[in-house]
Amino acid sequence: MVTCLSGAPALADPVATPVTDHCPHRVATPPAVDTSEVVAPGSTAPTPLPVPTETVGGDALAGCGVIADPAAGPVPDRLTSAGWLVADMDSGAVIAAKDPHGRYRPASTIKVLLALTVLDSGLDLDRVVEPTVEDWSAEGDSCGMGPGGHYTVRDLLSGLIVVSGNDCANALARQLGGVDAALTKMNTLAGDLHALDTRAASPSGLDAAGMSTSPYDLALIFRAAMDNATFAEIIAKPTYFFPGYPARADVPGDTDHPGYEMQTSNHLLLEGYPGMLGGKTGYTDDALKTFVGAAQQGDRRILIVQMYGLSTADDNYWTQGASLLDYGFRSPTGIRVGELVAGDRPASASPTAGAAPQNASLSDPATNRSTSTRLLIGLVAALAVVALVAAARRMMVRRRG
Repeated sequence: MVTCLSGAPALADPVATPVTDHCPHRVATPPAVDTSEVVAPGSTAPTPLPVPTETVGGDALAGCGVIADPAAGPVPDRLTSAGWLVADMDSGAVIAAKDPHGRYRPASTIKVLLALTVLDSGLDLDRVVEPTVEDWSAEGDSCGMGPGGHYTVRDLLSGLIVVSGNDCANALARQLGGVDAALTKMNTLAGDLHALDTRAASPSGLDAAGMSTSPYDLALIFRAAMDNATFAEIIAKPTYFFPGYPARADVPGDTDHPGYEMQTSNHLLLEGYPGMLGGKTGYTDDALKTFVGAAQQGDRRILIVQMYGLSTADDNYWTQGASLLDYGFRSPTGIRVGELVAGDRPASASPTAGAAPQNASLSDPATNRSTSTRLLIGLVAALAVVALVAAARRMMVRRRG
């Protein structure tokens, strides 16, 4: 049953479900409505990412309209998102989708990729970080960092996920070597996960030239992040106590800024969708509303993605998200229109012990070919080493004779 949940202010007039059957966003994101992606004079705007020859996740996901198996029942109506996806998080089966590889702006859902990059980097979660003016002055949503404050990496990750703090995003990017280094690492990880529609152009998700992802890619990224026990723990928190900072000496009469109990921006978690494991919200004027999250009922975990959508006066975005989760849980377990592929992540970034394993891809021949090639190269190299050792031994025998 669909749970009706409250959320951000709604538009006064209903918004029709966008028609994407003609693939308007296969190559590039929808046109910007503001100047956030205008490049500096003398700079060149990034070109769109190439479209893969083979559709990642299976041929059926090359479609741009609604992709669904009638055996799963009717797809929820009154969905305002241009792109969305429903998948079984454990098996990797894509249950249904709309424009799954359409390219949209992620807004703050890209923070999932930043969080996973930080966790994969091996940064000590107890490491103490002192903020800079660039951190606490970051545009948009904020955790409330301030001068003289001291925050652990765990604090920053929690603020990043729970309240979508852009100040925390900037501070974490510094820990990865600076914004440019952080973006390079984020985009490398996206490539490792086969998220080939994804380019992070800002660590926080603020719109920037070249930024893009897709419903399919967000599902890959979130699924990988949920395999990390620390990420799964943080994103499940409805609240988190965030440290304060002392009075500012440069502000006359200022007093101490005490810590506070921050509250998640995920209303599906906050207002009790059954079995909600957590999720990440996002919004900018160009991205519109975005969301990625998952819930568990019984032994089944369902993941959803919503992109480029809105609440309306009588059709809340959280209600739309709940209806997609309900649809996933109602669908028979054998339904599959595509596959969330398993990425080629380094051994150091392997899933956390005890987490649900990702199934190997059955529909990504490129992955299987690359794995076979690596095995063949390794075998040839091993044989070469054996031959060299044998030759050296023969030479030693001759010298001794």
